Amino acid sequence: MRLGEIDTPERKQPYGTRAQQTLSELAYNKQARVVVQDTDRYGRTVGRVYVGSLDVNAEMVKQGAAWAYRQYLKDQSLLKLEADAKAAKRGLWGLPEAERCPPWDWRKNACPMSAVAPAPASPAARAPTAATSGGFTCAGKRYCREMTNCEEAKFYLTQCGVSSLDGNHDGVPCEKLCR
Repeated sequence: MRLGEIDTPERKQPYGTRAQQTLSELAYNKQARVVVQDTDRYGRTVGRVYVGSLDVNAEMVKQGAAWAYRQYLKDQSLLKLEADAKAAKRGLWGLPEAERCPPWDWRKNACPMSAVAPAPASPAARAPTAATSGGFTCAGKRYCREMTNCEEAKFYLTQCGVSSLDGNHDGVPCEKLCR
């Protein structure tokens, strides 16, 4: 299921884990009602989630754990909740501006490097990465079909933060390449 009209930071993005924790605090192991809005291209149900009278989607935005997803926005009140969270520096809005990148941009590698992945601490820390990466760079590849081999897929997963390469979350990207 996908939460409709909002977008949360990706798992490897700054605040991604905290956003996931916020959602868990609001809904995990609680009886919820889903108002279905659509089905996305991956076959997931898209909708608004309610726990009792609490609109979980709106609460995520209110707490600064999600952006109003402009591309799919119907409920304009989410923009006000987002603006209020930003003004109060709640949640992700408390991060330095360089670390705040909407997930829709992050997924396209359209964010400053500091928002995509933490930089190595020193030049010495960078050298092993370059040596073990086979000279790969984070150049916008997003899918297993774009990878030339397992090493490249591992580089994109670990160094570029392309978590979609690990569909079953077992730490191994592109299962067909990395058998």
